Formats: sequence, C-alpha cells, structure tokens
Amino acid sequence: MFTTEDPRMTMIADRLAQVTLGTPLQHLNLTLYPLLAPGPEQPGYRLLDQALADGTARVTELGEGGSVPQLCFVNDGDLPVLLLDGEELVGAKQNRILNLSVLAPARRTIIIPVSCVEAGRWRSQSAEFAGARRAHYASGRARKAADVSESLHRRGTRESDQGRVWADIADKSARMGVHSTTHAAAALYEGHRARLDDYQAAFSPRPGQCGTLFAIDGRLVGLDLFDSPATLAAMLPKLVECYALDALDTALAAVPAIPARAPFDPAAWMTAIAAAAVERFPAVGEGEDWRLRAPDLTGGALVKAEQIIHLCAFHRAAADDQPEPWSRRPLRRYPGGR
Repeated sequence: MFTTEDPRMTMIADRLAQVTLGTPLQHLNLTLYPLLAPGPEQPGYRLLDQALADGTARVTELGEGGSVPQLCFVNDGDLPVLLLDGEELVGAKQNRILNLSVLAPARRTIIIPVSCVEAGRWRSQSAEFAGARRAHYASGRARKAADVSESLHRRGTRESDQGRVWADIADKSARMGVHSTTHAAAALYEGHRARLDDYQAAFSPRPGQCGTLFAIDGRLVGLDLFDSPATLAAMLPKLVECYALDALDTALAAVPAIPARAPFDPAAWMTAIAAAAVERFPAVGEGEDWRLRAPDLTGGALVKAEQIIHLCAFHRAAADDQPEPWSRRPLRRYPGGR
C-alpha cells in the first residue's frame, strides 16, 4: 500500500474542479446531472464490449476448476482494455461482475477480481464469457465498493463480501417480483426490460459530457466520471440502467419513498468527494487503484500516468441500512470452485 500523505492526492480535487454541472435531466423519479469536463476525443484504450465483440479479448474461468472471485482476461489487442466497475460477464460456470475498474494491458493476460451474481449455478454453459452489456445496479455497486475498499485496506486483496452480494440480489428480486432458477441478477433486468428501456431512452449524452451524477426521488445516489466524453457516451446506457433499476425498486416499494432531508446540492457533494481521504494501491492491470474513505461516501478511482481514467463515488446509506460488519457475520462458502 502507498501512503496517503502524497501531494498527488489533490488530483481528484483538481479533476472535479474542472467539472461543470449541466442542466439536469429527469425521467420519473430518476434525475441525471451531466458532468461536463475537458478530455480527449478518443481515449488511449478500448472498452470491454468492443474488444469482446471483435475477438481481441477473451474472458475465461481460471483453469479447469474455476475460481469464483477470479477470472482470466486475455488481451490480444494493441491497446489496453478498460473494464468498468460493476460490468457484468455472462456464461462459463456462473455470471460475474467486476469488483472495480481495471485497465488490462495490451498483449497480456491478467487475473481480474470479480463477484458472482448467479448463486444457483456452478456448471459450464460456454468456454468463454460474453459481455452482458449492463452493469450491476447502483446500490449493489456501492456496497461492493465499500467491501473492496475494506478488503484492500485490511488484506491487500480486492474481494467483495460474496455472501452479501447474493443476499442483496435475493432481497431485491423478492421486492421487484422476479424469479430465477439460478438466482441470477440478470432476471432483475429481464423482468423489467420495457421500463428500463424507457429510462434509457430518456437520457442521452451532452457535448463535452465526461460523467454523470444521479439522484433518485431527490436523494443523492452516486457519480461516475471518465477521462473522455467518448467513454461516457459508450457507457451511458449501462450507467442509466444500473441507476434506473434502483429507481424502479424505489417506485415499486409498498411504502412511500423517504423525502430528502435537505435540498440536494450536487456541487457540495463533489466538494465532499474531493476532500475524502484516499488510499493508493498498485492496480491489477495498468495504473493504480485509489480508494475513497469518508463517513458518508465510498468509491474509488483508476489512475494512470497522473490521469483519472474512471472515478466512481456512492453516497452511503443510513447507518441502520448498512450490512452487518464482516466480523459479525458467519463465513459463507462459495458454491463451487476454489
């Protein structure tokens, strides 16, 4: 682990200082604030869906037996590949999501940290994974981000609380009235496809937009900020959908949504992100993993050559909504693999 006493810790603050808030867009109970910022027209990397589609990248289980929290990523291309925090991969022995953003080096094979989002399957459907073209829902990403930060802080690993991931999917599926024989998170998206499509159709990227900040029912949820508007434009449908699923969950709730305690101030929250403590770690691919540590937010950043490739931050839920601390929960075993 690197020290947090480093002058480059101001890099997040400097990047956020470059951001201008665009005119907010709203569909039903979901509000999107465009984050406008300077950035190269084209980044120096490719995206996961592009690389998988043209065969320059492959994702497989780790060996014959497989390993639930790890996958093998092969990049045969001439450029690095950006894998986004929460992006879902489907097939092989069970569906997984990325535990954090990774920049996979060109012409190399690396092991990537993942979480299972299909608790009831451990049998092979395919030799390789395909991109699901979606990301895990925002509240799940937030809990995972907090757990990964704690894992890095305590053990130097990038693990989620896998049992909590499964339990969270089960709870959400029950609330939203969906069922999957393999307890797959995919059923949440399939079961509400038409409504999610409506949310996606309501939002489109603005010129110069490098990021998004979302609120649900006037309550702050999270932020994703990239180095390039081209990356944001490609990722926006996934981001809208991952926040929209939580918006739908709230809308379908049997009890009215709790109103925001105070007027939502996006600029003030970005100031809080800029002021958060940061821990730095070597990345599994290129660059460094920076993890945010503050009482009311969680998240991280992928940084390479003094440039923030991706920053994500999530507002922490109220204390009584947080999962029980790791130390108080019994050990949960994986359904298969190592």
